[in-house]
Amino acid sequence: MEKTISATFDGEVFRPDEPVDLPSDSKVSLLISVPEKKLRLKFAKKKLPLGEPYGALKYLASLKLGGPSDWSANVDEYLYHGKPFPDDD
Repeated sequence: MEKTISATFDGEVFRPDEPVDLPSDSKVSLLISVPEKKLRLKFAKKKLPLGEPYGALKYLASLKLGGPSDWSANVDEYLYHGKPFPDDD
């Protein structure tokens, strides 16, 4: 006889979540299948003082990372061709 039932493991034994029609001390085989936990995404709800959404660009600007003044015009040169930053000359 095969029957699928759900059970709860209390740290020592498996306790069936529903009645099982078996005589006491019956030997059974268990196939354990643990349900996957669902991933919940949480989004930041931080707002700027004016009530506008806190976007990635405003966050990056708030870091004041610095860099060359011509970064946007020469980004490929800096990233891929090894052009030194003006501060490195």
